[in-house]
Amino acid sequence: MFRILSKVILSFSLIMLVVLGYPTIAQAQPAQLAKAVQEIENLDAMRSGLADYLEDAPEPPTAETMKQVCKPVGMKAMQLSKENGWQVKQIAKKYRNPAHQPDNLEASNALSTFEQAPELMGFWEKETLNDQAGTRYYRRINVEASCLACHGLKDNRPQFVKDNYPQDLAYNFQVGDLRGMYAVFIPDAVQQSVQAALDD
Repeated sequence: MFRILSKVILSFSLIMLVVLGYPTIAQAQPAQLAKAVQEIENLDAMRSGLADYLEDAPEPPTAETMKQVCKPVGMKAMQLSKENGWQVKQIAKKYRNPAHQPDNLEASNALSTFEQAPELMGFWEKETLNDQAGTRYYRRINVEASCLACHGLKDNRPQFVKDNYPQDLAYNFQVGDLRGMYAVFIPDAVQQSVQAALDD
């Protein structure tokens, strides 16, 4: 119950940060930005809830376990991207899947910002990505106890991880470490299209 309440409070705080803390960006399209914050909070709650299964699981994680725990999060990110015209990604310096490595200098800088400010949960940047101007929302992902089943000590990783990810960098984490971040890119064209529909 406490975890759910804290997620609700965090969601509200992040939405208020969008509207009050970044007025130049927020005044442009507050509805789109607030929606992105809320969707990412929902996505992170989903990730955390699915991963809870691993903390007390009687057997070590397998490839099938990961399909039930990690895959739904990736599928939901793809769905959010498709439905909203956004680009939703998980990005980390210590990545397991090379598709999750930083995709530009701004993303690398965002990870460094989170590393230097452990209390910072999220922030916005105006960016150009793939020749599109837009706004990108970065939201930190912290390591929870359940994450250590696959992301703990290097030698304790499940065998399927060792077999399937020979270039794996996502290990030796401790609870509370920065695991990575969500990155949501909203092209200006999408924001303008949504605003035009609202104005009709």
